[in-house]
Amino acid sequence: MDGDFRHDFVRDPHANSQFPALVLNADYRPLSYLPLSLWPWQESVKAVFLDRVSIVAEYEETVHSQSFEMNIPSVVVLKDFVKPRKRVAFTRFNLFLRDEFSCQYCGAHQDLTFDHVIPRALGGVTSWENVVAACAPCNVRKGSKTLRASGLHLRRPARRPEAQQLINNGRRFPPKRLHNSWADFLYWDSELEA
Repeated sequence: MDGDFRHDFVRDPHANSQFPALVLNADYRPLSYLPLSLWPWQESVKAVFLDRVSIVAEYEETVHSQSFEMNIPSVVVLKDFVKPRKRVAFTRFNLFLRDEFSCQYCGAHQDLTFDHVIPRALGGVTSWENVVAACAPCNVRKGSKTLRASGLHLRRPARRPEAQQLINNGRRFPPKRLHNSWADFLYWDSELEA
């Protein structure tokens, strides 16, 4: 399977409003957590017929044709393993996820933007090690000044995240709508019974 094949499984959440299927890799882990790897029900049914997935759990609702009826899959697992990417793309979303959707100066969670720790006006570059999430008031306060000149301090140093760090951070921000059949595969910081 080629590298872009992985992206075909992560769909726009608005298209999954009715009976989405959680898509698991062959190791029974979601292909992605943020956004959660979901398929619209039509894609999951198609993948079943193309023998690309196995059904792990189903909704009570059914789809049917003249000669066939099946329950809509709620969890499917790929038959072929899709190798996860090791390199984390430098995107605004991944930056916010690395910084846990909070200002790295004051800890606020609203009105987030990003800030260059060493301002571009002073030779700072746009990189993992120099860009942090910042709320608009802190960003305005800092402006084109150094941390020392602005009187601001970073809550933690800006670093390139590992893919596993983003996955772990993503688990702390579960989607608003989770189907009961998905719980066993998401491990949203739940304590296991002994």
